[in-house]
Amino acid sequence: MDLYREGDPIADTRAPDGPIETRWERHRFEMKLVNPANRRKMTVIVVGTGLAGGSAAATLAEQGYQVRSYCYQDSPRRAHSIAAQGGINAAKNYRNDGDSVHRLFYDTVKGGDFRSRESNVHRLAEVSVNIIDQCVAQGVPFAREYGGLLDTRSFGGAQVQRTFYARGQTGQQLLLGAYQALERQIGLGNVEMNARHEMLELVIVDGRARGIVVRDMVTGEISTEMADAVVLATGGYGNVFYLSTNAKGCNVTASWRAHRKGAYFANPCYTQIHPTCIPVSGDHQSKLTLMSESLRNDGRVWVPKAKGDQRSPREIPEDERDYYLERIYPSFGNLVPRDIASRAAKNVCDEGRGVGPTGLGVYLDFADAINRLGRKAIEAKYGNLFEMYERITGEDPYEVPMRIYPAVHYTMGGLWVDYDLQSSIPGLFVIGEANFSDHGANRLGASALMQGLADGYFVLPNTLANYLASSGPLDKVDASHPEAVAARTDVEDRIKRLLAINGDRTVDSFHRELGQIMWEHCGMERSEAGLRKAIDEIRALREQFWQRVRVPGDGEGLNQSLEKAGRVADFFELAELMCIDALHREESCGGHFRAEHQTPDGEAQRDDDRFAYVAAWEYTGTGEPVLHKEDLTFEYVHPTQRSYK
Repeated sequence: MDLYREGDPIADTRAPDGPIETRWERHRFEMKLVNPANRRKMTVIVVGTGLAGGSAAATLAEQGYQVRSYCYQDSPRRAHSIAAQGGINAAKNYRNDGDSVHRLFYDTVKGGDFRSRESNVHRLAEVSVNIIDQCVAQGVPFAREYGGLLDTRSFGGAQVQRTFYARGQTGQQLLLGAYQALERQIGLGNVEMNARHEMLELVIVDGRARGIVVRDMVTGEISTEMADAVVLATGGYGNVFYLSTNAKGCNVTASWRAHRKGAYFANPCYTQIHPTCIPVSGDHQSKLTLMSESLRNDGRVWVPKAKGDQRSPREIPEDERDYYLERIYPSFGNLVPRDIASRAAKNVCDEGRGVGPTGLGVYLDFADAINRLGRKAIEAKYGNLFEMYERITGEDPYEVPMRIYPAVHYTMGGLWVDYDLQSSIPGLFVIGEANFSDHGANRLGASALMQGLADGYFVLPNTLANYLASSGPLDKVDASHPEAVAARTDVEDRIKRLLAINGDRTVDSFHRELGQIMWEHCGMERSEAGLRKAIDEIRALREQFWQRVRVPGDGEGLNQSLEKAGRVADFFELAELMCIDALHREESCGGHFRAEHQTPDGEAQRDDDRFAYVAAWEYTGTGEPVLHKEDLTFEYVHPTQRSYK
């Protein structure tokens, strides 16, 4: 069957050339500026208030722009960034263990399996050192070592200790820093904060993004908000799998609405499976709980050597245990990157050596660390994580090993952006996890927080100013503009259509079934036959959805079923594109593992000759998306077979 057609290739025309060490600084100098008096006349909409959106809104307002901020949560500080636990990377080299901007750049390109842009990644590594200073100045309580310097620890995919952390609450503390900066600007009148508002459409006027259509989730009122530019900082799309580590509210709707209006969607098949999640316990679950990757610093991962060994872990002697990550990857051991650790866990469970009631689990054991460092030291590092695990499972990880298993966590794909973080729609900027730009096929642990704050504090404020200065005075438009009226009408019609179906199945039942299809066929391992089957099943299920879903209530007020229905409708379309993208990419790389493309020892086998490109998909509305390829070139980190052995 014809699933897609190929269009013209694309290029990142904003990317600078020359020595990579000076590209960003030269680019910053060459960009145009908006003088302070003119900034006060310009309005920027920022959708999302996590680390990327909160930091961007605060920084733009500090510069003098009029900012309108929107989030669907009841407070900006409830953004999902608050759930990040383990830490944030930065090339400070406080440990004097050989770290540098270039090493962080190298580790990130290699960790992404050579499917990211060198220029973007080097900029990220450069900016990382400024992020820590910014956050310390805001009062973020990073852990400190005895001498008073900021403490760091190791994370997967690196052999240096570059991860700064605040116990197991790093995301929460960083978000509170950005939130306080945002609240300051709200208090000064520079940011208009609109909580409990969901973006449902993008407004394009004369080919430029000029506004959004939002629904007040409390009153049901639909309004059209106009501006000089729009910034999306709306996170990832992992909830397409239903069960994931994401908060239940996380969705793809803002990005997907922009995609339907012409923004390319890049690399949607790149999904990160996190290796240290609490295993699924039954069909009753609506989400999964992440246990921080930082636990792999001191915890040792193992399973019994014998298949079907049902003994208590403390009854299994050392010589009958398989510390398989340490055995297979001696150089990195338990700190191999997430994609590799996840597939290794799946492999031992597929062999029948998994633990727990379902057999889908491995042990994360702290006995050695407690014996070596003492219980108090482990409590100081991980106490809140251990407490969370015990509350959920009823098991004390100080006494028995944790049980973990891989689960959907982060999405590397997202809306395509150029070096300036601008999408294929002029005036629409996309930052943080909502874009695709920095992580390639696999994200290294502790790099999500780094990218979100780099984009919001340091990159976007420069590139957005250049866009506004280069565009000249934009015509003033309001909600009465024909394009704005048409966008609002589309939203109203979609809501009416969902409410009118009045079928016999709940939204959640469709979402759960879609998630099962995706996990089975587009999860940790994919194959041509499985992906083709998934596409057929997704299309059939989507047709059922529009005939049988039941959305009780109406649109005049709080209606969570209506909210979910709109999001799941978008997940159906995204899921099909994810499978098409995974099917067309006939190679394995990072989080995309095709069973037909692996080395003799089971590692991912890339095909650089055919697939060293970004897959940017254009929406056509006909069911056949158009593939635009952006070739990737590597001048400084030459692609090799990725090895952590």
